[in-house]
Amino acid sequence: MTSTLGTDAPTPLNEELTRRALTLALAKDTDMAASTLKVPLRYYRDDDLAAVEEATILRRTPIAVLASAQVPDPHDYVVREVIGDSLLITRDRDGKAHVFLNYCRHRGAMPACGAGNTKRFTCPYHAWVYDTKGELKGIPGKAGFDDIDRSRYGLVELPNEERHGFIWAVLTADAPFDLDAHLGPLGAELEQWNYRDFGYHGERMLESEVSWKGALEAFAEGYHFPFVHGQSVIGMNTLANTHVYDEFGPHHRIGFPFNWITDLAGTEPAENWDPVQQMGIIYWVYPNLILANSPVGVEVIDILPEKSATRCRVRHSWMARYPATTPEQTELYDGIFAQVHAAVRDEDFAMLPQCGQGVRHGQHEHMVIGRNELGVQHMIRVMADKLGVALG
Repeated sequence: MTSTLGTDAPTPLNEELTRRALTLALAKDTDMAASTLKVPLRYYRDDDLAAVEEATILRRTPIAVLASAQVPDPHDYVVREVIGDSLLITRDRDGKAHVFLNYCRHRGAMPACGAGNTKRFTCPYHAWVYDTKGELKGIPGKAGFDDIDRSRYGLVELPNEERHGFIWAVLTADAPFDLDAHLGPLGAELEQWNYRDFGYHGERMLESEVSWKGALEAFAEGYHFPFVHGQSVIGMNTLANTHVYDEFGPHHRIGFPFNWITDLAGTEPAENWDPVQQMGIIYWVYPNLILANSPVGVEVIDILPEKSATRCRVRHSWMARYPATTPEQTELYDGIFAQVHAAVRDEDFAMLPQCGQGVRHGQHEHMVIGRNELGVQHMIRVMADKLGVALG
């Protein structure tokens, strides 16, 4: 059996990765952990632990709040809710991205809603006006506020940076922000994908009665493919219980080989040895982001808790590797996104609420995670270490 525990440098995203996957596919094998892992049920269901997660992880760690492709032009904006906060994400007239708390500095109403393109945001309560740099530009009845320094009453900007095709932010205004330190060697790998030039193609929301951590784990193993996805393209095109696994610090990459990878046996590396053509490549970007890459595009799946330890909210979007330039291409991409979303909605998230109920009502001491669920083990070990949860 092959064992990859994250102690070696990740395999580059080239034919070397394809060779590893081909070896496993021909042997009907998979990368494995050294042992099974016991996880106490409280890891998934304890609301007090969930409060610690939010305060110490989700509000102190850089997360990707928006794909750059969603605000391609100056004065584009998107309003997004992230664990209860309303965020206003803009691109200013100079092309720089910003992430603001979408709360007026007067009485706290929300100056922006939805998405679009505008130079000004007007608060619906008293019509204070802000621009795409967050600066306060107008106050009706300004004589009532003639003793304030207007330059100090712009929208509160969160620490943020645009990189690798995403706009990243920390949800605490005074928190330190070091994206290089957070991503480590994964940053260079994400840069290879050139996500900034992908074509954004819409998003859909899900809420589910399952832990956000349990939901993330559905994208970290192929053990369930023939049972949950047996009638969809995932189950039909992808080898079950076979994957190549690499760690990038707290993050990881998993390659799930397509059935046709075995056709490479006996051939020399060539263009068709590109790993993107031979496997689905999925990243977990700690703590909450899944990037599921296919030959034609990427699913962007961010999963966060929703009001309790065993309820989550999922934002599922899709971006095309080559942006649509014709109505026919748009229609094709519509069909692809509909298909992949159906697999997530009707297959993964038809099953996951059962897991949520098992966690809430289970009277056993722990879950057991298999050696073949190496990515799941890594997710749990990283989070448990941050939270001080003992594992068996």
